[in-house]
Amino acid sequence: MQGTSEFVRNEKGQKIRVPETKARELEDVLSRRLPTLYKSAYRFLGNAADAEDAVQDALLSAYKHLDQFRGQAQMSTWLTAIVNNCARMQLRRRPRLTNLSLDERFGEQQEYALSEILADRGPSPEDECHTSELRGRLLRFAEQLSPRLRKTFQLRDLDGLSISEAAHILRLPHGTVKAQLARARAKLRRLMGRRSMRTAA
Repeated sequence: MQGTSEFVRNEKGQKIRVPETKARELEDVLSRRLPTLYKSAYRFLGNAADAEDAVQDALLSAYKHLDQFRGQAQMSTWLTAIVNNCARMQLRRRPRLTNLSLDERFGEQQEYALSEILADRGPSPEDECHTSELRGRLLRFAEQLSPRLRKTFQLRDLDGLSISEAAHILRLPHGTVKAQLARARAKLRRLMGRRSMRTAA
């Protein structure tokens, strides 16, 4: 004796007889595998709302085509293939540029937000203030260097020029610029060391 059947409507609106066992099997797979199906869609789309849409489209499609499930593979495998196809279709329909909310959470446990990942990598106001103070102190100490050493130090360490660029401006060989820079740095270390010792005393 044949088991009871349910009717579903296909895309053309026609009623199709589906064995109740298949309908029950589909419900059973969904109760166990829905989070896995969602993750599968999310891997393609990288967006929670789109992943949910893809899974819903897939479930509707699976239900409409339940009569085509032949049992040659597990229903969970068949359903995963439909979810993946729906996710791919969504990707194809996407515009080239997508707008993402900076507050949208993502990751398997929704632990990240774009605003946290794209946090400003620049220096904080405190860092800028500290750098400004340090630069001012260095300039005061640099005034005690000879004009030649001061100019070399200024170009290389304060203005951030390369040895080649400093040598070109000073019209000196690279070796001479390196030697002057080493002398300038050594003298500054001594001057700053003395100042620290006086402050500590």
